[in-house]
Amino acid sequence: MRSQKPKVLHELCGVPMVLWPVRAALAAGAKRVVVVDSPQRALESVLPDGVELAVQETANGTGGAVIAAMAALAGPGGQQRRPEGPVLVLSGDVPLVGPEAIAGLLDAHAQSGAAATMATTILADPSGYGRVVRDSAGAVERVVETKHRGDSTQAEREIDEVNTGIFVFAGAALAQVLGRLSAENAQGELYLPQTLDLLRAEGASVAAHVIEDERLVLGVNDRAGLARVRRIAQDAIHERHLLAGVGIVDPAATVIDLDVEIGQDTVIEPFSTIRGTTRIGRECSVRHSYLVDCVLEDGASVGPFAYLRPGSVLRRGAKVGTFVEVKNSDIGPGAKVPHLSYIGDADVGEASNLGAATITANYDGRAKHRSTVGRRVRTGVDTTLVAPVAIGDDAYTGAGSVIDEDVPAGALGIARARQRNIEGYAERRSQ
Repeated sequence: MRSQKPKVLHELCGVPMVLWPVRAALAAGAKRVVVVDSPQRALESVLPDGVELAVQETANGTGGAVIAAMAALAGPGGQQRRPEGPVLVLSGDVPLVGPEAIAGLLDAHAQSGAAATMATTILADPSGYGRVVRDSAGAVERVVETKHRGDSTQAEREIDEVNTGIFVFAGAALAQVLGRLSAENAQGELYLPQTLDLLRAEGASVAAHVIEDERLVLGVNDRAGLARVRRIAQDAIHERHLLAGVGIVDPAATVIDLDVEIGQDTVIEPFSTIRGTTRIGRECSVRHSYLVDCVLEDGASVGPFAYLRPGSVLRRGAKVGTFVEVKNSDIGPGAKVPHLSYIGDADVGEASNLGAATITANYDGRAKHRSTVGRRVRTGVDTTLVAPVAIGDDAYTGAGSVIDEDVPAGALGIARARQRNIEGYAERRSQ
């Protein structure tokens, strides 16, 4: 990735890559999920509650990673406890495998009665992937790594069926062979697929389950690969919303994160980006805007060229218009912030209208302060509210005012110097 950030922490549609297979495993019914990390424990902060972390002290390959994960099952005194059910192995950089694909693999494993079942797929360009070698009966004979030419033959590199890095093992069988993995290969690592050789040598059967849609098992090795996977994931997100009754005018010009919720008959117009855990109700309109971790209730309208930052809430029928930024503010039902305004750390009451260039001065250099705008308030253009300040219900402010004292309900607040015209000014400047 050419990055200081661990590969699996790079975001895919708003969610760290590692959490995609974690969520898929949980959705497929996994009773216990163990994520393997380096000694720096960089992944720990993003893991959901109940997901365990195991540390792989040395970067010694996929086999070493699974050894670390199995050690998390150690019982009292450190004695290895063998899992009673199947053990599913997923890769943090193969993010698109979903619960349906996992369920299909688990079913195939149960039906085969094999000691191990590997997920494979067919690729037109299998470069970089381990190749699946089958025997004359079609059973899996071994997996050959191809990243270094010394690990494979030319004939093996021409095989187009590849190892996806996804396996299911009988727990007891896996525990028996993990300790016998060898690092005698070009990379000097413990390859997990070697367990298949060891199982076959003991007379156990190894099955393969082909995943027909190769997109689900695409690995991410670099930023170009991440971009390819992101496009697939984004298309699936768009399709889910479209089929649920959301209008996305031009999906190719729209970005929607995985955890975004959108109600029926809402229309998302081109060049909009909706990030994080944003929730949008029914019959809303988003036009050419950027939304992050915010809430739009039914009938709300945003944009064009609006920026809704985290903590922003637009109540039913509220409007945020052109070139408006809202941060950590509650815009009441039917209230309007039509254009050219910044509303930060504010509560705006029902049916209020904030005139063009209304600004909340919410930061005094040391702390943030809130502004409170009552119901049916009308601010004149170019009003600055110096927080903390409160504007009462049905109050007004005069255009160009800097309001730093509360305005009572029904009052007009004006805070500006009187106009003075200087006659002959232009003539005097020209002399």
